[in-house]
Amino acid sequence: MTTPDARPEKVRCDACPVMCYVAEGRTGACDRYANHNGQIVRCDPLTILEAATESGTPLRPFLNADWDGSLATDDGRIVTAIGAGTTYPDFKPAPFIVSRKFDGIDAVTVVTEAIYSYCGVKVKIDTDRHLGPEGARVLAKGEVVGLVITSEYGSQMLSLGGVDHLTGGSKSEGRATCDTLLALCNCEPVTLQIDGGAEVIVQAGQPPIVDGQPEARMRVGCGSATIGMFAGQWQGLVDEVVVVDDHITGVVSEHQAGKVIGWADTGIRIKGHRSTPGRYFRVAEPGLGWGGTNIDDPLAILNPWLAKKGARPGLTLLMVSTTGEHAAYYVLDDDLQPRRQEIPAALQPSVDLIAENCERALCTVMFQAGAGGSLRSGVTQNPVRLTRAVQSGAVRVTVGGAPAYIWPGGGITLMVDVTELPPNSFGYVPTPALVAPLEFTCDRVTFRALGGHDDAVRDISDVLENGNEYGAEHRILPGRTE
Repeated sequence: MTTPDARPEKVRCDACPVMCYVAEGRTGACDRYANHNGQIVRCDPLTILEAATESGTPLRPFLNADWDGSLATDDGRIVTAIGAGTTYPDFKPAPFIVSRKFDGIDAVTVVTEAIYSYCGVKVKIDTDRHLGPEGARVLAKGEVVGLVITSEYGSQMLSLGGVDHLTGGSKSEGRATCDTLLALCNCEPVTLQIDGGAEVIVQAGQPPIVDGQPEARMRVGCGSATIGMFAGQWQGLVDEVVVVDDHITGVVSEHQAGKVIGWADTGIRIKGHRSTPGRYFRVAEPGLGWGGTNIDDPLAILNPWLAKKGARPGLTLLMVSTTGEHAAYYVLDDDLQPRRQEIPAALQPSVDLIAENCERALCTVMFQAGAGGSLRSGVTQNPVRLTRAVQSGAVRVTVGGAPAYIWPGGGITLMVDVTELPPNSFGYVPTPALVAPLEFTCDRVTFRALGGHDDAVRDISDVLENGNEYGAEHRILPGRTE
């Protein structure tokens, strides 16, 4: 709408707390809502998932055309919140509250794009290489966005984001955190720098790249576990095997697996802290070398051999890492010094077997958020009833159609694998906060018992045919210069 000799008037968008003034043909700061002919519209279409067809097209975006008016029940379609719009301010019903029948049950799905300040990601990185000490800060674009948490079996974990980084620090920290979370949740690569550790490129569903080196496989197990699995493969082919590992280095002649099959003593001595027979902690510092240690020469973890314990010239030794990536074969000389030789052809298959048993190294990104607060008002006029129904299992929670894990205890704290969502399901608002799809599904009787917005329920056929205009009424405001 324009007036003579005046700038075009702007529309104020109420999709989030930023409340942008949006000019005709332009989008707000989030790039998700635009002014089209004086009306705020959602730029991305509502997405409806359906069972994969022979054509290989699993998604049906929302359109209000090319629909013949017929819709069979139990057709496998799931209404997601992707493209639905927000409920902000949250006193009003969610943008779409959709009814359809499943196996004769009248079910209701409430969809909204939730605005999350309380959110982050947990990142699992499959690697034996040392990324950084536990508790180390993780930086993106020079700003702290999270920290290193626990090491797991063949993986290391990061915790990124959270309200303290999004809104509790500087503006640049908040922007960097939001950008990092958005990219990771949309399965894009992100470069992270760990204090006192490595630079790692993380992308959900892809191998990590640690200090420029792509990871191919995660370890088959710790050094002790590797011996437990493969001791029988080595018997009769080599006199001693040491599996080098940052956590537990294994020695087959001392290990219980070796003892059970009658392995002879060799007089080998390992540096480090002996835990139980054949199991050693802290043989070296963490690093990017053999078995996740900082060593390039595996002989560095050996003390002098003892002849009185079985060491002798000609004794053979295989040293191998937990991925099979590193392997070396030695023979003791007359001074009981190990001399490297080619790995015998008969022994090489055992090294290859370790590599074969290693799984592919990947990055896993789990979006985690607290879905409490006022967004529940888009479902029901009595929000605590929704929380209790979710906790009891009466209401199913999904994120973009993907099943969400709900943490026990109070509130609605959810977690979901981002690779299970359709592409670009996540957005942001510059408060800063992440925007993610959220769906609540239950039967109609339960929905009414929750105090749900029953008058706002629409049949799925109506949604497919007529769509929906975004939100409540919007005021036309005078043109602004900023």
